[in-house]
Amino acid sequence: MNDILRNIDAIRRNKGYSQEYLASQIGLKQAGLSLIMSGERELKYNTLLQIANALQESVIDIIAYPDKYVLSKESNISTETILQIKLDNDKKEQVLKIVFGDEAAELLKGK
Repeated sequence: MNDILRNIDAIRRNKGYSQEYLASQIGLKQAGLSLIMSGERELKYNTLLQIANALQESVIDIIAYPDKYVLSKESNISTETILQIKLDNDKKEQVLKIVFGDEAAELLKGK
């Protein structure tokens, strides 16, 4: 939690906002925000969300600060699934034909 409070403080300072200004934007008195920032009062998610809105940041960017969370639109992760089934020889031929068709099954059977 201390990291989040430090991140809020750093973002607030970088934007040139006073603690009093930020407090007024989220409906608190400066003393109330000060208690949260010092860890004497619990930072609740709803308050964190209000702070993020006032700082024009997302909650996840406050948590990850100074990094920014970027949702990848493309996934470069390839997935491969391997299914291994042990069959008797007579069943193996039937399964190969079902899965790959008659011609492919004949090719695979020769391996």
